[in-house]
Amino acid sequence: MSRKVRPAELEMARLWLAGRGLADVAPTPMLAARLAVRRRARVVAAILPAAFLIAAALVYVSALPIRPADDGFGTQRRWALVVLAVLVAGLVAGLSLLDRWVRRVDQQAGAELQRRATHSVRPGWRTVLGVPRVALLAVTYAGAAVLAIAALTIRDGAARYAAVILLIGLCGVAVGTAVQLRHVLTHPVVADGEGSLKADLLMRVEDAREVAVPTVVWSLPVVSVFDTGLDPWNTGWLIFMILSVIALALITAGDARSALAAQHGPTAR
Repeated sequence: MSRKVRPAELEMARLWLAGRGLADVAPTPMLAARLAVRRRARVVAAILPAAFLIAAALVYVSALPIRPADDGFGTQRRWALVVLAVLVAGLVAGLSLLDRWVRRVDQQAGAELQRRATHSVRPGWRTVLGVPRVALLAVTYAGAAVLAIAALTIRDGAARYAAVILLIGLCGVAVGTAVQLRHVLTHPVVADGEGSLKADLLMRVEDAREVAVPTVVWSLPVVSVFDTGLDPWNTGWLIFMILSVIALALITAGDARSALAAQHGPTAR
């Protein structure tokens, strides 16, 4: 690798392999560098949505009417929506730059391989993400969009403004998630043998499942919608979010059991 890999990074790569049933695979500088850039990218990827949510909350609050009589979509609110659209574009651009950073390190690692190993059948979204996670992701985004559109068409005043804020943020997060998942599912395999091929697949799975957690979708209503009070409408939002979190917990537990069974299965025979 062009960057010298530290011993601590090699040790973390060894622990990562051991924790995933690949203790017999030797940690290489290539693997250590790829894991290191992913750890750093995930830290930034956690900060970006948090900063976006804070900024979206400030945009929402800045255009709220001081008096009830001032309620309505005025010039200030229109400018607030423009600022929010710029923030959404910045979020998508930031996530794309993070993906480019990770891919660049992967490309550098692949360029130094003596030979390239590939899967006989390229892993698709069913293998990488799994049907339950894809279904949860689709239902979460679709459900949030339906609730926001319904609020926009049925309710009025501050509730409509909150729904517009939510819809714009939701569209931006959906685009960012789609871009990230496309990169994860389509980037080339970086491996030179059976062990590194398994590690590459596991990294791809972890990257995709990290992206597919709809944390921002759950947080967006808190930024705007819940400001209008916990009425029956917002109670429905809260129930929807809680059910989504429970579904994700059940899917994650099922994946953990499957992974544990896969690790101990060969030993039991």
